[in-house]
Amino acid sequence: MLAMPTRPSFGGWNRRVLSARCILCCLLFAFSSGLSAALPALSLADAVQRSLAQNPRLKVFPFRAAALQGQAETAKLRPAYELGVDAENLGGSGEFAGVDGAELTVALSSVIEMGDKRAARQGLVSNSYAVLEATRQVESLALLGEVTRRYVAVLTAQKKVALAAEDVELAEESLAVVAKRAKAGATPEVEVKRAQAASAQAKLSLLAEQQHFAYLKMALAALWASTTPDFNAVQGDLFQFGADVGFESLYTKLEKNPAIEVFAAESRLKEAELRLARTEARADISWSFGVRQFQANNDTALLAGFSVPLFSGKRNSGAIKTAYAEKNQILIQREAALLELHTQLYRAFYSRQQAIVAVKTLGITIIPALEQALSATQTAYEGGRYGYLDYVSARQELLAARRGRIEAAAAALQYGAEIEQLTGQSLSAQALRANHRAEAHDDRANTYSGTFQ
Repeated sequence: MLAMPTRPSFGGWNRRVLSARCILCCLLFAFSSGLSAALPALSLADAVQRSLAQNPRLKVFPFRAAALQGQAETAKLRPAYELGVDAENLGGSGEFAGVDGAELTVALSSVIEMGDKRAARQGLVSNSYAVLEATRQVESLALLGEVTRRYVAVLTAQKKVALAAEDVELAEESLAVVAKRAKAGATPEVEVKRAQAASAQAKLSLLAEQQHFAYLKMALAALWASTTPDFNAVQGDLFQFGADVGFESLYTKLEKNPAIEVFAAESRLKEAELRLARTEARADISWSFGVRQFQANNDTALLAGFSVPLFSGKRNSGAIKTAYAEKNQILIQREAALLELHTQLYRAFYSRQQAIVAVKTLGITIIPALEQALSATQTAYEGGRYGYLDYVSARQELLAARRGRIEAAAAALQYGAEIEQLTGQSLSAQALRANHRAEAHDDRANTYSGTFQ
């Protein structure tokens, strides 16, 4: 009698499919990592230089400057001369029939500008240049802040990849310890299964960190209009935070922030607009000079005339009031912006201080204690004094502390970048530029891209 085939276990089949997919994903990532291994590491200075040269946000300013150049050429022009020709008494009746009684006049006319309007127009364009330059500095500073933030994000992800690689190492070591105890009959087989699942989960976490790292590199490269990163890693030490500057010193520099300088430039521009509105209240004198010829007797006579608009000052009083109100509005906006920047600086300064304290405490006190605890727990577990959960908990606590230290360091650098953008005082960027080496464990982390093999 033929034996009926046993029904396959769908749970085991699903696990095998999941494992096969993980292996395939990691093989693909390992292949792409191998292709990019020859790419150089990127420094913050290179990222800044590329962004300032190629970012589309800054490419618009030369065109704005060219537009102002055209306005400046127009503003310096004097009133144009006009040539007029008049013919009177043409084609009438009686003695004015034909052209015998015609009167021909040729006259040259123009306008004499009063109140120095030409200088007022030129001053308006000049102050528009100042506003444009201040705006360009604001955009450049904002771009530098964004470059630093994205660079820090890439550096943080680089660290997390290395940490995930260490997690894989610890998970593999745990699996070896549990398997050894199970082989000796000191622990149930179910703990081996749990250790295997923990190892697979650690490898999946490593893959996720690697993919997130790849995305952040692309986001950084987008700042210089590139869709494909031409670097494999970034240089810098995540745990170096640069100079420690007092809050009062930073606030003094805050008042020279380009965002505040924009208000000053706009205030001068509104002052120029007010000056132009006042000069336009002065009536211009229109003049003309010409010659008239009388066809009837073939005589000529000179003509001269001028005209002045009446009550032009009253007609322009509304424009003066508008310009004056807009100028005062700029001053109020400057005070409000300075107060808001002070609040942002205060938050960023003390948040950075707190993050630095957290990094130091984790690195000096907490992580060494957890490393010793993990070592002691592993020894006790191998000796049968602790259970599997104690062993796994000690490992997870250590990894969580290391991850917390990385995130605190990233926060400190991000807050430092915000302070730099607000004050122009170099903090985190200086620390990142000071260390132009790729860290060794970042290279080691790349070797774990195929850990499922």
